[in-house]
Amino acid sequence: MFEAASLATAPSPVTARALPPEGELEAIVPQQPGTLRDTGLERPLVLALLAKTIARVGKTHLHVLGGKLRLSMSVLREALALMMTEQLVEVARRGDSDIDIEYQLTGPGQTFAAAALAQCRYVGPAPVTLDALREVIARDARRHAGAARIGDAALAAALCDGPGDDIIDAAVRAQLGAALHSGRALLLHGASGCGKSTLARKLGRLLQGVVGVPYAVLIDQQIVQFYDPLVHLAPSPLQSRQFDERRNDSRWLVCQRPVVHVGAELTREMLDCRFDAANGVYYAPPHFQASGGLLIVDDLGLQRCDAGELLNRFMGPLEHGVDVLSLQGGHVETVPFAVTAVFTTSCAPHALMDAALLRRIAYKIHLGPLGAASYLALLRRQCGLQQVPYDAAAAAHLLQNLHAPSGQPMLASLPRELVARIVDAAGFAGVAPRLCAASLDHAWRTLFACCPPLGAASAAADQVLLGEKA
Repeated sequence: MFEAASLATAPSPVTARALPPEGELEAIVPQQPGTLRDTGLERPLVLALLAKTIARVGKTHLHVLGGKLRLSMSVLREALALMMTEQLVEVARRGDSDIDIEYQLTGPGQTFAAAALAQCRYVGPAPVTLDALREVIARDARRHAGAARIGDAALAAALCDGPGDDIIDAAVRAQLGAALHSGRALLLHGASGCGKSTLARKLGRLLQGVVGVPYAVLIDQQIVQFYDPLVHLAPSPLQSRQFDERRNDSRWLVCQRPVVHVGAELTREMLDCRFDAANGVYYAPPHFQASGGLLIVDDLGLQRCDAGELLNRFMGPLEHGVDVLSLQGGHVETVPFAVTAVFTTSCAPHALMDAALLRRIAYKIHLGPLGAASYLALLRRQCGLQQVPYDAAAAAHLLQNLHAPSGQPMLASLPRELVARIVDAAGFAGVAPRLCAASLDHAWRTLFACCPPLGAASAAADQVLLGEKA
């Protein structure tokens, strides 16, 4: 996370740290509320959620309502008692025990539920307050204040997928380590295909520990859905033990630290809460969902809005640790901005931003072509992943007869693309894929839409490629 006025001691979550001890559970999410007052929510909101839920599912038991609204039994009993007093709900069937009771809406209750649905069709876990979210994020910052930093060995391991994948130059790795240690904004720039996006995603592997994520948050009396199962992934079984439904507020989940990736589709409008008119509910913007994790803004300069304008939108939150979100009707609210931000671009940084923006993005790291040894190591690894026998003579042909005459730089993306095309062609022809001069020539032409200078022995390359049966 970024150092900020509101989170002055907050380090980056890119740290190496053991799991918190069992007694530290409440540092992740709040305690289970025992009363309506403890939820932080106003009574009409909770009663409306209850009425809408019963209207949706029909006659229902207390434990079903608890699973739907993620509220404790004591809170639900208190709320249902109020609804019974106001003749909005009644007991439909009473069993042998206190928990074997079915509730249903009365006539006035059905009217009440219909009015609530007309105002907001959200039916789901009760939201948490924005103050509660602020406190959880602040606790997360304090929990990592004394954490050990990632060293060079751990960084190198995180950037490798296996043997032969150590392609990041030591000098570049040192720059990355310094940037991550600072917790400040990082810009990866270089030619398309040099591995910027892949590297940015690999940085997410360095995120340690877990983070508390609410299903929904109440902002200016509006329910904003926060949890996204594609972003907020379940933690390991060991980490899951840090959440106890008997003690911890069930409106929260314990998740892996999120890695949110946005690219050329990003617009200024996406950086505010998105209103779903059909359901009368808001959705949290991607950078807000990334709280406590990593935000990757890919392909900077390809968005429909100006790159400088987009970066300026992020600079204040990055520097101060807070953002301002807009809701319908002109309402605005200040929310925490606690992310590690990585930008990538294939453009020259000076062409995208002025001197002030260049200064405010603390680290600009250039990624270029690979050296021959790293390039061939990556080719060998791709062959292994796609079960294509590696051939050193074919690899030499790739460097000497394809790269050298064309001047095509040895970019990190090319081995994967070339081997994939060899597999595609062999699969269509019904032959075993082979790394050879003919298959590489064929793959090269389909990749670059050109005819590279081939030797006489390769004049019938396609015939040879498609005629060698397994």
